[in-house]
Amino acid sequence: MHENQFLAEAQKAYAEFEKLSGLELVQHSVKNGRADPYSKLLGLKTVKAEDGHVWLEAEPKFEFYNPMNRIHGGWLASIMDAVLGSAILTKLGPGVGAGTVQLSVNYVRKVSVESGTLRAEGRVMHAGRSMLTATGEIRDSMGELCVHATGTFLSYKK
Repeated sequence: MHENQFLAEAQKAYAEFEKLSGLELVQHSVKNGRADPYSKLLGLKTVKAEDGHVWLEAEPKFEFYNPMNRIHGGWLASIMDAVLGSAILTKLGPGVGAGTVQLSVNYVRKVSVESGTLRAEGRVMHAGRSMLTATGEIRDSMGELCVHATGTFLSYKK
């Protein structure tokens, strides 16, 4: 898809999404795929969304390798930010967004293409008026814990 065409479609989708609650938006991505270009670049797929709880999947690829011959931690951190942020969104109403103000990521197992499909899970721990926190993890195709993280998010009117 040409970049200008993609941008026009994304802007139209974003205008529609502002009418949805965060939970409706994340559930929409389960059925229709994630609309944002960064998620497409990362290869993220939303597989399930409930109030305060979201699951994503992603496939490790050689394009995400670092010089140490393994998946780059930044790719994994981006997945954690996405799954925690998506869980946070499920607690927000229409016209309200959230931005990451803190993300703490712990890498406990090497991730490579041999790890298979990664499953990320994010859960809201606290949903205040403006500050929200979430925790989550990434497991490989064998169910082994690879990454765990916590994040703090600030909500804002769009």
